[in-house]
Amino acid sequence: MRYRLFDTDLGPMAVGWTDAAVSRVLLPGDEVAAMRERLERAGGVEDAGGQAELVARIVAYAEGANDNFADVGLDLSGVPETNKLIYEHIRELAWGETTTYGAIARWLGDVALSRAVGAAMGANPIPLIVPCHRVLAADGRAGGFSSPRGVQAKMEMLALEKAASPTGQFSFGF
Repeated sequence: MRYRLFDTDLGPMAVGWTDAAVSRVLLPGDEVAAMRERLERAGGVEDAGGQAELVARIVAYAEGANDNFADVGLDLSGVPETNKLIYEHIRELAWGETTTYGAIARWLGDVALSRAVGAAMGANPIPLIVPCHRVLAADGRAGGFSSPRGVQAKMEMLALEKAASPTGQFSFGF
C-alpha cells in the first residue's frame, strides 16, 4: 500500500491505496507522525504526490463541497463479505443524507443485525469514502464513531454536510 498525508480544514488526513484502488482513509485527530507510523506499520510506503485528484476532492469536501465519493474505487480485500455488502449499500447515501443502524439491518433482512451493522461501521477502513458518518442511532442521535476524535468528528462532518437526522430535523449544526 502507498499512502499520502495531507492537510484539510478538518485537520490532517491520509489516504492509502493499492494497485487495485483506495484501501484506507485516516480521519483527522491524530498527529501526523502517529498517522505515518500507523500506515507504515500496515506496510505503507509514503507517496507524497499520489492520488492528487482524490486528495483535492477530500480537501474540497472539508471546505464544504458536495461530494459523496461514490465513484471512487475501493480495495476491500480482507474485509468480511457482510461488511462489504453494508459498505456498498451506504455508499448510495447522498451528501447530507443519513440513515440508521436499524434501517440498514432491516435492509439486510433482520433488525436484530443492528449491532452487526454498528460493528461493520466501526471496522470501516475507508471512512468518508464509505460514509459511515451518515449512519445514526434509531432516535437520530449520533451513535458511535471510530475515529481519533470520535463522535465529535462525526458531528462536524454531518454539520459540514448540513445533514438532517432520519426524522428530518436539522440537528447537527454548531
